[in-house]
Amino acid sequence: MFDDEYFMKQALQEAQKAFNKNEIPVGAVVVSEQRVIARAHNLTELLNDVTAHAEMQVITSATNVLGGKYLTDCTLYVTVEPCPMCAGALRWAQLSRLVYGASDEKRGYSTISPFLLHPKTTVTKGVMANECSELMQTFFKNIR
Repeated sequence: MFDDEYFMKQALQEAQKAFNKNEIPVGAVVVSEQRVIARAHNLTELLNDVTAHAEMQVITSATNVLGGKYLTDCTLYVTVEPCPMCAGALRWAQLSRLVYGASDEKRGYSTISPFLLHPKTTVTKGVMANECSELMQTFFKNIR
């Protein structure tokens, strides 16, 4: 059986893809029954779309795989705490579980609106937080 660290490593691989494309390095995977069913990373620059966050991309991909609009019985692994927009989308998708790496004290949903997620969504934070934070810090250091 795979653990949270295993799946967060998958999300980090997606974040690295974003980093390599000069996108803010956020990666995400959706897991259902111990299997990755969708993976995505930020594409806001490539698509010229402020809503093209990794979470939004992976929600669309996962619901297409499942053939429905809900992510009940699914876990989202994302390298950085979701923003309010993404948390709201995760609420509508009725995500069962959210696991994220690095917290976002400035733009994260828990700072701005901690009740955005669906009431039944459980949250695990801080999984591989150092590795997730490091990638973000390196990205922003390089563009300054």
